[in-house]
Amino acid sequence: MPYLAKILLYPVKSLDGVEVENARVLASGALQHDREFAIIDERGRFVNGKRYAKIHLLRAQFALLNRTISLQIPGDDLQKIFHLDEERQGLEATLSDYFELAVTLGQNSLMGFPDDTFSLGPTVISTATLAEVASWFPGLSVNEMRRRMRANIEIGGVPAFWEDQLFSEQGDLVSFRVGDVHLFGVNSCQRCIVPTRDSYLGKAYPNFQKIFATQRQATLPNWVASSPFNHFYRLSVNTQLPPSSAGKVLQLGDEVDILLH
Repeated sequence: MPYLAKILLYPVKSLDGVEVENARVLASGALQHDREFAIIDERGRFVNGKRYAKIHLLRAQFALLNRTISLQIPGDDLQKIFHLDEERQGLEATLSDYFELAVTLGQNSLMGFPDDTFSLGPTVISTATLAEVASWFPGLSVNEMRRRMRANIEIGGVPAFWEDQLFSEQGDLVSFRVGDVHLFGVNSCQRCIVPTRDSYLGKAYPNFQKIFATQRQATLPNWVASSPFNHFYRLSVNTQLPPSSAGKVLQLGDEVDILLH
C-alpha cells in the first residue's frame, strides 16, 4: 500500500532541509515553511546552488517552532544561531560575508520561492526511485541522492518510478490523495545543475547528467509514455493543489491513492 514515508521542508531556498512528521498546506498549494525564505543579491536574483556552488558548503539546521536557523560556516568551529524574524540583520551580514557580496533574506509566507511558479504544490518522489537512481552512480548513497533531488514528499511501499503515474501523456492533471489532502500531478520535474554536485562539497560528479538521462530512458517503465519527456533529465513530480486542500495537514503514514480521472 503506498504511504507517505518522509516529509522534507527547505525553509531557506538552496540550504539544507528539515525532516518533519507533518506539514500544513497553504492556500497557494505550497507547504508551510517550504522555501519560505530565499537569499537574494542586490539585483534581486536568487543566491542559489545553480549560480553559487559555494552554497553547498554551508550547513544549516532549523528549529521551525522556535523560528531559528543554526549556520555552520566552513572554517568556523562555532555554530551561529539566528532568529529568522528578530535577528535577520545579523543573519544577512553573516551570509554577505560568506558569499562576499551584499545579500538580503527575502520572505514569502504565502507561497515561498519555488522554481516552478505554475505548480506550487509539494514535489513527489518514491523511496525506491531514489534507491534505483543512487545505484546508477557508484559511491552515492540513497540519502545523498535524496539531498540532491530535494523533493518534499516521499512515497514508500511502491516500486521505483511509481510516481511516474502521477502525470499523463495528454498533459491532463492526475488526481491523487495523500491522507485528507487532494493533489494534482502535473509533470516530471526538469532537473538543473544542482543534482550533479556533491550536496556537502559542491564537487561535480563526472558525466552525471549524461549517465542520468541514459539510465532514466532505459529504465522508464513500459506503462509510462515517453511523449511528456522532451529529455530524460527529469525526476520527481510537480503538483498543484485545489483550494479545498488549503489548511489540511500531510502526516507521515498517510495512505496514498490515485483517483480515477
